[in-house]
Amino acid sequence: MKKMDYQNVRGTQDFLPEQEVMRREIRRTLEDTFILYGCKPLETPIIHYSKLMASKYAGGAEILQEMYTLSDRGERDLALRYDLTIPFSKVVAMNPEIPMPFKRYEIGKVFRDGPIKAGRFREFTQCDVDIVGVKSQAAEAELMLIAVDAFSKLDVDIFIQYNNRKLLYGLLQIFEVPEEYMNRVILVLDKMEKIDRATLLKELTELTLSDASLTAIEGFLDAEPSLYYFDRYISSNSFVREGLAELRELKEYLEALQIADNCIFHPFLARGLEIYTGTIYEIFLRNGSIKSSIGSGGRYDNAIGGLIGSDQNFATVGISFGLDVIYTAFELAGKISSDAIVDIYIIPIGTVKQALVLARALRNEGNRVEVELSGKKVRKAMERANKGNVSKVIVLGEDEVVNNQYQLRNMNTGEVEKRAFSF
Repeated sequence: MKKMDYQNVRGTQDFLPEQEVMRREIRRTLEDTFILYGCKPLETPIIHYSKLMASKYAGGAEILQEMYTLSDRGERDLALRYDLTIPFSKVVAMNPEIPMPFKRYEIGKVFRDGPIKAGRFREFTQCDVDIVGVKSQAAEAELMLIAVDAFSKLDVDIFIQYNNRKLLYGLLQIFEVPEEYMNRVILVLDKMEKIDRATLLKELTELTLSDASLTAIEGFLDAEPSLYYFDRYISSNSFVREGLAELRELKEYLEALQIADNCIFHPFLARGLEIYTGTIYEIFLRNGSIKSSIGSGGRYDNAIGGLIGSDQNFATVGISFGLDVIYTAFELAGKISSDAIVDIYIIPIGTVKQALVLARALRNEGNRVEVELSGKKVRKAMERANKGNVSKVIVLGEDEVVNNQYQLRNMNTGEVEKRAFSF
């Protein structure tokens, strides 16, 4: 029989036990942090109707190009979720009895047929928190505090860049950027730290903006990154006025929470997704080992009402952490642990049944126990225990069973402890 050449689908990967142990530790740390803030768990389907995921209140034109689409036997148009935000919005829209404010977290797989780079795959895990029903910037501040707390527990040094879409939108109105080009200009500005200045200006020029608009935008790119820059436009544009007021409110919360040093105002941050309506933020590694963000989010007040065809405004803000990119950061920092998955390894010599009985008793005491069931010789089994960094080993022979005792060997110190046990 010809051997098949198996390989993973491009953009997907397997995680072996040593890797998955660390991934689950990261996940548990994030989840435990979410729970401390009163977040409630939620789980949504991976497959949705494509019209939901392609809604104008969803991710926008750019992300729809990366959406995986399929159909079922009934020839219904379906799609794999590309984030957890729209499925969450759907849940709130379908369940009006949910008491507000509602704070939820969800950890799950999402799929995007996009470019692959360090920490970015086509199948990846997002860890999201969203709050609906809070208009105050206190919601944004709390989500940013969750990020600071979670990464502190993970011993990962991060900083958060933040801005406000209203501020950027209003400024581009003042610069007389036509409405039909607004989102495309914002997408170009969002690339400011990813592409060189010449390429950025070339992309703006290709949008056929007026010379006056291009000159004004270029002047903005050279401006001092401070909230004070925008004060001159407060009286001439309501979006700038609202955005500036929200950012100053947010800054007061950040200072009160003593995390202002971790959070940096960044006037060129745009966040590509069209869903955002207010405050936006992205999380970066301070050491720069990964250039792209390892988490992001913002306010999207129009999504839920839009999904149900209502003019009702649902104040909603969220944050998302990328489990895979955080794990990649751990790999780059050499933080992948080789700690044992098993506490006690039992090697039976003709005593498999008794070994299983003993293992059960030890597990009831809270130990992680594995029994050697493949018939390995003692020497080979000991080698396996050493490779697995197992700290304690029991060699269980017939003499131990007859005498109702066993010897617990500490593999680090060589000490042996005799214990009684009724087999």
